[in-house]
Amino acid sequence: MGFSSSGRKRKTNARNSISYKVGDVEWTNNIPECPVYYPSEKEFQDSFAYLHKIVPEASTFGICKIVSPIIASIPASVVLTKEKKDFKFETNVQPLRLSEWNEKDKITFMKGRKYTYKEFEALANKAFLSRFYSSRNLSSSYIEKEFWREMAHGRKGTVEYGVNVEGSAFSCDPNDKLGRSKWNLKNFSRLPQSTLRLVDKGIPGITDPMLYIGMLFSMFAWHVEDHYLYSINYHHSGANKIWYGIPAHEASQFEDIVLHNVYCKNILSKYREDKAFQLLAYKTTMFPPNIFLQHDVPVYKAVQKPGEFVITFPRAYHAGFSHGFNCGEAVNFAIGDWFPLGAEASKRYANLRMFPIIPYEELLCKEAMQLYKLSKDRGSKNLACNHATVLSFVHLMQFYKKTLLQLKGSKECSISSRTIDTLICCNCHRDCYVCYMLCEHCYSHPICLYHDIASKRCTCGREYTVFKREDMLAMEDAATKFEEKGRTLQLSGFEPRCLHFMSRNFINRVDS
Repeated sequence: MGFSSSGRKRKTNARNSISYKVGDVEWTNNIPECPVYYPSEKEFQDSFAYLHKIVPEASTFGICKIVSPIIASIPASVVLTKEKKDFKFETNVQPLRLSEWNEKDKITFMKGRKYTYKEFEALANKAFLSRFYSSRNLSSSYIEKEFWREMAHGRKGTVEYGVNVEGSAFSCDPNDKLGRSKWNLKNFSRLPQSTLRLVDKGIPGITDPMLYIGMLFSMFAWHVEDHYLYSINYHHSGANKIWYGIPAHEASQFEDIVLHNVYCKNILSKYREDKAFQLLAYKTTMFPPNIFLQHDVPVYKAVQKPGEFVITFPRAYHAGFSHGFNCGEAVNFAIGDWFPLGAEASKRYANLRMFPIIPYEELLCKEAMQLYKLSKDRGSKNLACNHATVLSFVHLMQFYKKTLLQLKGSKECSISSRTIDTLICCNCHRDCYVCYMLCEHCYSHPICLYHDIASKRCTCGREYTVFKREDMLAMEDAATKFEEKGRTLQLSGFEPRCLHFMSRNFINRVDS
């Protein structure tokens, strides 16, 4: 599409606040639009097949838009007022201003009140009229500029946003064509091609969709999805929504720019490492994307209208706001090419002692073992299509094999095989599925094998025991067979394409 990020020189600034002239919003005209896709009804029948088709191109932009060829016959307003008769939701109150992000000025979103769908619609329409003195359609470009002017000038203004509202606005009516499709977000993450189908229980916002009911200038601040997952957002009804997205390969540069140009040092002192990532995780940091243009980092825009999906890609930072009353719905999902980035997210969570939301290691092992069974029937071609999953699994099993050999040689602990469930490491909160250490006397405080604990004892004074899965030998055998088949593919002149937006060196250092 004519956009390139290679060979650029980076601009570096001494730390200070965002360069933003009050009233200067012409930079909004310089942000190119993300790719927009128009699937036919036939292509639309298989959601994940279509996503696999567009991912190689679209992922390089961080976000993309898909225009649905079919519409819901039962609108969201009917679903949320008649199918769900007791539906109410609580809002967040958001300040309409840019923060200095120092000790005296940090943005927080306060709790609002509860509304029915119709009550909030009336409030939102009244707010739009009081701002623009008209209910007529205004251009997206005009409203975008007005939003950033308001953010630059604003001191006391607020808006409300129904954010993270559990539920769905897709109809249960069997005659609703979109509701019956594989794009119904109630079922999306559980479809056979989605890795999140392997998560045992429903997680609101991750495996189960959430609603986002907005008004003029309701905003979603800069953030990246939990565990660097994909997200899919459907615009059910109402005013447009503007999205800004940063490609995944620019995520580190994004965080560096935010660290040195948005946040003041005095609020960073209590954070040890990954300071920008930790603060951005609160989802209250909003600032104009022109800062990325100033630093030669690509940023793309999507103007989302009713009937359109927006996809955000793994580790792609994004933000945006509403042009008026609207209703959207979102959920996360993952496909095989997510696993290397999922590993990177797990490593980062462990470094920061953040609790995982999904069991990455368990998902990887279960997906890889299912691929192994399929490969026996379908041969190496199936592995070539799932190269990122296979590679991540092989690296994981190599790590455990090497670590267990070292522990066995040290004779500091015994090793036992048993059926185990995923546990959380008490030191770093990493999820443990294949192996972990535990005191057989206390049966508390499990420790993952990523720590140097061979010479340590439990607090009760006894030695640790390493517990590994009873089926670990089967997993090691699968990893060995994957390596053999991978070498066969390379010898035959076919080298599988791995993640298009990640370098081979990046993948090789995952789990190292």
